[in-house]
Amino acid sequence: MTINDDPRWAAILARDPKADGLFVYGVKTTGVYCRPSSPSRLPRRENVEFFDTPAQAEAAGYRASKRAASDRTQVAAQHAQLVANACRSIEQAQTPPDLGTLAAQAGLSPFHFHRVFKAVTGLTPKGYVSAHRSRKVRDGLKSQHSVTDTLYGAGFNSNSRFYESANQLLGMKPSDYKAGGTHNEILFAVGECSLGAILVAQSTRGVCAILLGDDPGKLVRDLQDQFPKARLVGADRSFEQVVAQVVGFVEAPALGLDLPLDLRGTAFQERVWQALRDIPLGSTASYGQIAERIGAPKSFRAVAQACGANSLAVAIPCHRVVRSNGDLSGYRWGVERKRQLLERESQA
Repeated sequence: MTINDDPRWAAILARDPKADGLFVYGVKTTGVYCRPSSPSRLPRRENVEFFDTPAQAEAAGYRASKRAASDRTQVAAQHAQLVANACRSIEQAQTPPDLGTLAAQAGLSPFHFHRVFKAVTGLTPKGYVSAHRSRKVRDGLKSQHSVTDTLYGAGFNSNSRFYESANQLLGMKPSDYKAGGTHNEILFAVGECSLGAILVAQSTRGVCAILLGDDPGKLVRDLQDQFPKARLVGADRSFEQVVAQVVGFVEAPALGLDLPLDLRGTAFQERVWQALRDIPLGSTASYGQIAERIGAPKSFRAVAQACGANSLAVAIPCHRVVRSNGDLSGYRWGVERKRQLLERESQA
């Protein structure tokens, strides 16, 4: 295939609006990048480079043309509306629509729609369906609905499919979740570290909470709010070793922390949390950079919300996320604690 046979070049020649959002092209002679349907004067083929996203073009040294910058805002608004409509379709349907149906409703190809949806929400359409089902299951079980009514209300067409997914959705058996975690035992201990009071809690699956604060009593109440009907049990001597590991990591980050974690979040939140764990010790990343790393460059606000929902301080290092200019932003356990953690890690 010659360079002129590339279908992306054909889309540029046709100024095809359906290709917008699939890629951008940079013009070597001007240093700007454009969308495929741009009415700008067509460049020579040998002066064109293709990029999957505007961010990639900018990383390669290109800047958005004035028209491209305006177009990006307009296209982003159009994509946001298309995705909002698709989300409503998913939420209102008894049986979730498949990718082809959603794409047809949006007037896009399945490939293009899948890419747009993920860029806006941070989830694939299938992932959004799973997250919506999870919310419906949780809400249904917290109400007076039976487990059977809940599984059909959430769009599961068989008991077996529901129970296969239940542990991932809920972190426990459906009957236990309906009872508010009554049958779950959670070990916990409250101690002191240089950052103040610290609470560490562990379920049968792993450490499920690491909370920081000034008031030990409030930390216990926060744990009770997180697991309202679980049986909270004061730690025994063996669990104190777990607490010691966590406190040791707070004081000396170079020691590392190797403990099983019980993560309880949406699919998107867990992707963000994994990306946070991939930030090297002594480094930071912006919300936008995390959004890029999880393949959802437009979801930096949702990334910030996922950081705020993290209940595993230091184990999931949301303190390593800063503003794009490097300034410290909000932290669930206080900006001053965030500053101290980053200072220690920079010296580790």
